[in-house]
Amino acid sequence: MNRRHPLAFGTGQRGFTLVELVIVMVLLGIMAIVALPRLAGSDAFSEAGFHTEVVAALRYAQKTAVSHRRLVCAQLTSTTVTLQIAASNPANACGATLLPAPNGAAAFASTTRTSLALTAGSLPATLFFQPDGRITTNVAGSSLWTAGITVADQPVITIAGATGYVK
Repeated sequence: MNRRHPLAFGTGQRGFTLVELVIVMVLLGIMAIVALPRLAGSDAFSEAGFHTEVVAALRYAQKTAVSHRRLVCAQLTSTTVTLQIAASNPANACGATLLPAPNGAAAFASTTRTSLALTAGSLPATLFFQPDGRITTNVAGSSLWTAGITVADQPVITIAGATGYVK
């Protein structure tokens, strides 16, 4: 008689036990309840990224105005910041010459639902970066910029009109 013993050499257990499968299913369910809403419903990373890009664009505009000794205009809409530079100094307008972003793009733009808002005033708005570093609300440079800029749930972007400091 040739009986097969269940523990004979070469006949090991294959697959998963029912207990292991149930535990894995329970863990996946818990992870789905906890993690997925945080990943799917939040634009926190996009908002933080756009906030950083807006700050970078404004600093770039201020530095360019000072280094080139020309007027630079930053046009703000709810989802973009477009920079233009005057052809000569002194200037009575920014002209149509776009100042591209450092990555070569024509504008600093939000690709998400993230949008800009002003703490005072409304969009669209234009900031004028004067060659001496000041940020004003007009080409002549007689009225300093005083409003802040908000990007969704991020900290307010503070602009010191007299010094051109963007924080």
